[in-house]
Parts: sequence; C-alpha cells; structure tokens
Amino acid sequence: MTKLANPVNWAEHARTLSIQGQSFINGQYVHAASGQTFDCISPIDGRILTQVAACTQVDVDQAVVAARAAFNDGRWRGLPPAKRKAVLLRLAELIEQHGNELALLETLDMGKPIRDSLSIDIPATARCFRWYAEAVDKLYDEVAPTAQNILATITREPLGVCGVIVPWNFPLIMAAWKLAPALAVGNSIVLKPAEQSSLTAIRLAALAAEAGLPEGVLNVVTGFGVDAGQAIGLHEDIDGVFFTGSTAVGKYILQYSAQSNMKKVGLECGGKSGHIILADCGDLEAAAEAAAFGIFFNQGEMCSAGSRLILDAPIRDAVIEKVLQFAQQMQPGDPLDPTTRLGAMVDQTHTERVMDYIASGKQEAELLVGGKQVRIDTGGCYIEPTVFDQVSNQARIAQEEIFGPVLAVITVNGVEEAIRVANESIYGLAAGVWSDNVNTLYQAARALKAGVVYANCYDADDITTPFGGYKQSGIGRDKSLHAFDKYTELKTTWLKIR
Repeated sequence: MTKLANPVNWAEHARTLSIQGQSFINGQYVHAASGQTFDCISPIDGRILTQVAACTQVDVDQAVVAARAAFNDGRWRGLPPAKRKAVLLRLAELIEQHGNELALLETLDMGKPIRDSLSIDIPATARCFRWYAEAVDKLYDEVAPTAQNILATITREPLGVCGVIVPWNFPLIMAAWKLAPALAVGNSIVLKPAEQSSLTAIRLAALAAEAGLPEGVLNVVTGFGVDAGQAIGLHEDIDGVFFTGSTAVGKYILQYSAQSNMKKVGLECGGKSGHIILADCGDLEAAAEAAAFGIFFNQGEMCSAGSRLILDAPIRDAVIEKVLQFAQQMQPGDPLDPTTRLGAMVDQTHTERVMDYIASGKQEAELLVGGKQVRIDTGGCYIEPTVFDQVSNQARIAQEEIFGPVLAVITVNGVEEAIRVANESIYGLAAGVWSDNVNTLYQAARALKAGVVYANCYDADDITTPFGGYKQSGIGRDKSLHAFDKYTELKTTWLKIR
C-alpha cells in the first residue's frame, strides 16, 4: 500500500492510493470464504473506493481458531510485559510514520475533514497504543492481608479471545481504545470494524504484524453486523465482546452473550448529552463556542455530542446568537480540503436518517438555521449545521440520538430545572455545565447522571481518564487504567503454609 509523505494535494493522492479490502486472519490478507464482497463507497462524492470482503460465520470461525491457537500456545500472552510493550511501542511509531496514509483512508472512508483525521485521529491512536504499552509493565498484583500461615494472592490474567466491534465515527481511535489495553495484557483479538469504515482497521492489522505482533493475535473480519457481528456475539469460543455503537445494537450484544456462553460484555453506547449554560457564566463567548463545537465537530457523529443545549433563561438569547454565528462559520465543505471544518455524513442511509429527524424537528420546534442537504451536486452526503429552538425535552429530537449536526435548544429557569432536564433521558454518557460559581459546578457535577461531566468546558479528553456512561449508555469504561478491568480476569490463589 502506498505510503504518503507530507502531501499537499490530498485529492491527487487519493486518486493514486492503493487500498486493501480483504480481511486479515492468522497473519495474512484473505478473501471471504464465500468470495462475496461489498462496495466501499466514499461519502465525499459517491465514488467506489474498493471491494471489501463480506465475512460471515465461516470467516469468524477461522479467525477465532487462529486467535485461540495464538492464545493457548502463549506466543503473545506468554511474553514478558516488557516485550509486549516493545511491540506496541513499535506499532505506535508505525502509525505515526504512516499517518498521512491512515488519515487519508479515514477521510475517504467516512467523510471527516482531513484536518481532523491528521491532527486528531492519528495522534490520538498512536498515543493510546503508546500509553497502554508503557502501562502494562507497571501493573502490580496483590497479596491479601490474611493470617500468618496463609498466602493469598490476587493476580490479573488475560481474558482470552476478545471480540471487538467498533463504530464508524472514529474508526481508528475507537479500535485503539479497545485493542491497546486488550493486547497489552496478552489477549488475542477478533476485530470487526463497521461496514461503513473498514479501511483503516484492515491497514492497522498489517502494521501490527510489521511491528512484531505474532500471527493469529490480531485478526480483522470485515462485513455486516447481521453476519460477522452477530457471529462474534454468539460465538461459543469467544471469551468477551467489547462494543462501541448504538444502544439498540448494544442490547443485541447482551442477548447474544446470554444465548451463548455468557461471555463478558463491555458496551459504550448511545448518548443524548445535556450541555447546560447557567446565568452566572461569565464567558458566554467561550461557552457558545464549546456548545457549537460540541455538536458540529465530526458532523455531530459523536456519542458524547452535546446535542441538548440547556440554557438558563436570562442568557439564552445571547448564547443562541453566538451559536448561530459559529454555525454559519462551519458549513460543509470538501473533506480533502485542509481548510474544511465540517465534512460529509458517513453514508446515504445515515444522511436520510438524520434528515428524517430534521423533518420531525420542524414539526416539534422552531428551526433557526440549517436543516438542508447541501453540496448535492458532488454526489456526496452533506448536511448543514442545524439548530432548533423552543424544544420540549419530551420531543423526539430531544430524546433520541440523532448522530448528526442537529442541536436542540431547551430553555430553563435555574440550575435545579437544568439538572432535572439533563437527567430526563435514557442515556447518561456525558454532560456539561458552565458557571462562575465553583460550588454550583461541583454540586451540578455530583447531581448529573453521566459518566463524564465537563465543567466550564466540553469534550475535553485525555487517555488517562475513563470514558463510559450511566444508564443505557453502556457498561464498563474505555481509557485509563480502568480499561484493564474489562480485558482481564482476577484470580485469587490461597496457599496454606505448613
């Protein structure tokens, strides 16, 4: 595959890029057993990028056999942590060295601006692998405080074969959040990327092999959720499934676990995050910019998007005016243009879904800006930043996850009503609150039912902090040392000393 070096004309490099569409099983690229493929279509302009292997149960079985063999013979699990660390550090270096290529694949595949792929996704992916590599040889086991004639140890062991299913909005980053800790502690992996965005996962597998990851340790099966995804969820020889995506699919993963071998499940699912700005916020400019960025970044295709903007009545008009100004500045453009801030939706199906929500919003609320598809002549999938005002918290656009650049503005009177409205949701992934009163911030943070609360900021991020949600936003946490809990088993060993 072509390696790019400091490109200037991204469109030209896109035309000459060699793209791999096969799955990766037991250390090599292979076609689906059935020979079937599906078109990989770029949402930028509708072009067919390549044919991707349409894997099914047979291919998942082959990947699991390879992963189980690698786990059982200890070719990876049995290495000292320092040696696994060295391989993952080398993988992080290769990700950076091939950053232009990976960024271009990401943009072509799912439509995000190349500036974001290059400056956010690639560095965050490399940083994630590097951080878990550095962490794994610093994890210590425990000795319990038992009687003098008893030695009781508590040790972590790798889970085994992990099924990993990742979404299309941040293909590389979401894969890294799961692969890095799972690999660091010695697991073998069967990874299924979203069918809308398979390309970087396919390429990552080859880079991992080049870094020294043994055959069979990381396998990538491409295909559709109803085929490859369901096969992973129901597989009797997979020890855990770790998923990021919609709450609806997350519930299927739970069912698959119950129907098969009660495999361990980790879920990071949907969100409908409340972003509160209170009357005593002294920097409305910063708050409004964060509100706009929190919903329009990545085309609104973010599980933690601040899609409900909850405004205290005294400052609502001022904030809305500023948000609309930012919306006007973030119009969709060519994702391959380095100046573009808002790219394409992931595909036509999702575009139609978002437009259906916009149509619903027009019946439920007041449309202030946006609400239309644009750049239709390109053949791509683009939607304007859209803001609705006078939204009831019971409205469809306030309760259901849209996953697009659609903001619902809700007006409240005071912090207590703001918190109540924010918590009136089946989701609990993230929330934000702005105030110049530290007591208000602290009390609100404690009262908000969310896994992540942003105080006087939004969408702050670091690999050292856990990410996950309350309620129907998921089970377990990605990132930080807490992620190791998902990919390990705890073993207690009692030794009675004579």
